[in-house]
Amino acid sequence: MEHVECLIIGSGPAGYTAAIYAARADMKPVVYEGLQPGGQLTITTDVENYPGFPNGVMGPEMMNMFKEQAVRLGADVRFGLVTKVEFTNGGPQKVWVDEKHEITADVVIISTGASAKWLGLPSEQRLNGSGVSACAVCDGFFYRGQDVAIVGAGDTACEEASYLAKICNKVYMIVRRDEFRASKAMQHRVLNTPNIEVIFNSETEEIIGDKVVESARIINNKTGEKRELNITGFFVAIGHQPNTDIFKPFIEMDEQGYILTKPGTSYTNIEGVFCAGDAQDKTYRQAVTAAGSGCMAALDAERWLGSKQAGM
Repeated sequence: MEHVECLIIGSGPAGYTAAIYAARADMKPVVYEGLQPGGQLTITTDVENYPGFPNGVMGPEMMNMFKEQAVRLGADVRFGLVTKVEFTNGGPQKVWVDEKHEITADVVIISTGASAKWLGLPSEQRLNGSGVSACAVCDGFFYRGQDVAIVGAGDTACEEASYLAKICNKVYMIVRRDEFRASKAMQHRVLNTPNIEVIFNSETEEIIGDKVVESARIINNKTGEKRELNITGFFVAIGHQPNTDIFKPFIEMDEQGYILTKPGTSYTNIEGVFCAGDAQDKTYRQAVTAAGSGCMAALDAERWLGSKQAGM
């Protein structure tokens, strides 16, 4: 068994930022990167909306910079997957890595993020980052004045379609059923936007393109009629799944599995366990907000630990 002062579960902007702040606070953080070291940004190409990079930066490159900075300041960044936890109020907290290595920690910061839900098409994964995206706000800029498609029927899909409509020439919105799941207000916004064409009762059969998206073939699930859309961008907005399953026996979450934190803080319902990034944020889901919450979590953890030690 190993004991550490600060354990950070997950990487990405939230985890690495928490590690930077925790290292500077001499908390000797240990970071387990998880299945996708660097998080969702490692499957993103150009990042142009993160401050400090006037010419943009590649997602994997930026995450490598985050990691290098954390390591330089003293964080112990390890490859491994936390497979089990046992949390108690005040701790010490117990975790198991790769089902065998047991660690106890004075404080734990959860930064496991969320994963976009995909359609499951081979072409979707092959062209991910080359025209296929799960974040219109992140990547819509690259398709200014072009024709794009978005899949989804909920509020998020409608919001992203409206966003794309402001910068793109034409937006095809592909809806699987004959109605939206979104609120009436969001439906009206989409239906009253001239350059959004909603295609109901339709599913994507294939995303076409060699190295980049060139078109998408859709099929009407009522009539079987097929149609090819000439597009350069394909956005999937069918939801995200927070990577929080292993924490469910201990941590309070909403019905979707997002961890609930006390408003304005990173505190969870368990004293000594904090949460940052997309594991608790279903509203913004941006690299810059994840990094900010990683900072909050490290500061909260430092202060909580300090007050606990002072009271001993």
